[in-house]
Amino acid sequence: METSHAKSVRNIDVVKEYGTLIALACLVGAFSLLSPAVFPTLPNLINILRQISLLAIIATGATVVTVIDEFDLSIGAMASFGGVLAAGLVTGGMSIGLAILLALLLAFVFGLANGFLVTYFGIYSFITTLAMGTILGGITFWYTGGSTIFGGIPDAFLWFGQSSLGPIPIPTILMFAVVIAFWFILSHLEFGRRLYAIGGNPAAARLCGINVHRDKTIAFGLTAVLAAATGVILASRLGSAHPTAGGGLFLQSYAAVFLGMTAFSNGVPNVWGTFVGSLIIGVLANGLTILNVPYFLQDIITGCIIILAVITQSAGARR
Repeated sequence: METSHAKSVRNIDVVKEYGTLIALACLVGAFSLLSPAVFPTLPNLINILRQISLLAIIATGATVVTVIDEFDLSIGAMASFGGVLAAGLVTGGMSIGLAILLALLLAFVFGLANGFLVTYFGIYSFITTLAMGTILGGITFWYTGGSTIFGGIPDAFLWFGQSSLGPIPIPTILMFAVVIAFWFILSHLEFGRRLYAIGGNPAAARLCGINVHRDKTIAFGLTAVLAAATGVILASRLGSAHPTAGGGLFLQSYAAVFLGMTAFSNGVPNVWGTFVGSLIIGVLANGLTILNVPYFLQDIITGCIIILAVITQSAGARR
């Protein structure tokens, strides 16, 4: 016969394993009751997925670097840099494909620089990426003169952020493409398994023959590419590029990652969990907007969500 203590432990385990999904279901149910004519509709679902597309992409990049037990504080600045550079190059007459490719390649180089400094010099990733973000912010302001790029952007550049394939917005399609691709990379390829091994125990991974320095450096590079790609899509959606446009994505991206660590794999970063975390943030923002709740409360609630997610993860680790 199951004791009350055993039942309590089992209930705690259920909450730890499915708490994030339960929270998402509760949010959807609450907003559906409070706004039945608007929130639980197909157009609003499509709108939510479009709204979270940028967050999910940059948060997927943050997931990659979190897998190796590091952080990248430069992703917001990297997103701003990618959007500004791509927009500036196309307004200068460069072809759209080449401009985007160049922006992503430069972002990859900056990401590799982050990884190189962290792995080969042993500098804490907080310090390295904070400094790199500051450098990128300075470069972006220098490139734009501190002003917004909005004139002369060709209509074809706007396709990534403003067009749709049937009823589905292109940013939503790109989001699912990124999520599925990196889920496959991290879950089914040897490279992804090596990253998880490094994050779990780098010393043991090194003894197993894994090139820890190389793989960690590449992980930082991939994170930077996804951040820059987010900035490009953001510039395409807005039809303009501002030197600080990506700054607001930093906090929410790591909120999505920490929420995702409690969704499907307790305490372990995972791509689909990050997607669910992004969806929770998107549902929350959408529902509060429909209810005309002031915008600043969304930031307060997002911060509280991060704290609760970290507490949940820490409690699970202690158990």
